[in-house]
Amino acid sequence: MIRNLDYKITQEADSILSFLKEHGYSSNLIVHLKKTPESILKNGIWSYVNEPLHAGDLLHIHIEENEGSDHIVPNKMSLSILYEDEDILVIDKPANMPIHPSMNHYEQTLANGVLWYYATQRIPYTFRCITRLDRDTTGVTLLAKHMLSASVLSKAMQQKLIQKEYLALCDGVTPEHGTINAPICRAADSVIERCVDFEKGDSAVTHFTREWTNGQISLVRVKPETGRTHQIRVHMKHIGHPLLGDFLYHPEDHSISRQALHCASLTFTHPITGETLTINAKLPEDMQQLLSQS
Repeated sequence: MIRNLDYKITQEADSILSFLKEHGYSSNLIVHLKKTPESILKNGIWSYVNEPLHAGDLLHIHIEENEGSDHIVPNKMSLSILYEDEDILVIDKPANMPIHPSMNHYEQTLANGVLWYYATQRIPYTFRCITRLDRDTTGVTLLAKHMLSASVLSKAMQQKLIQKEYLALCDGVTPEHGTINAPICRAADSVIERCVDFEKGDSAVTHFTREWTNGQISLVRVKPETGRTHQIRVHMKHIGHPLLGDFLYHPEDHSISRQALHCASLTFTHPITGETLTINAKLPEDMQQLLSQS
């Protein structure tokens, strides 16, 4: 993957290094640039990172990655691409698809499909997923295409600057709106299950608004303020309205073959342009069918 960036310097900077750090370049990326010939040009001249910058200088950065995620096997598959430019890739992830390969699932993950997508273009690609979803949760998934966009977006995630909105189908009639403030921790004697625990749990906050109900189930728009594992699933169960089809937290319901949870919207600042983007993904067919049948 290759990305070229040009900066017209408008004010003095102590060094190229300080300028790059202010613009989100990680230490690893800066080391990578220092090792790559002519990756840092000031006014057309290959420069050291300790050189100062003056107003009017032109700084050219050349990011080149010639090796990709060689440990991930490319698999041919159809990808639903919601948005793509030189810096990011946004995909509508389907159900029954893990993000990464694992010990028992080496192929047919999102990573395998994205590696195939770029392999067909003969582009070396390192898989960097910024917003991860559970295997059976569908919807908007954000990936970085190079080291800089990954650095900027990872920091934005840590600072909770990337906002997700989910749509969930819940059992029963939920309140019209509300906030669930209930700490979450791993359930005893379980590797994957979580539970609300006000003594041992980590802080978790979820906001929700009911979009629709037929008196038996509800379509709820959910905005998690924190990002705990299974947070929405655990919180909706906690208030007595578990997600339909959730084998862990509502095993008696078989109206859908997975938890009825969809990441419908992602709002974030573009890592290079600074533009605010909102990417939406329509409700998947299996959740639409439940609504149409109700």
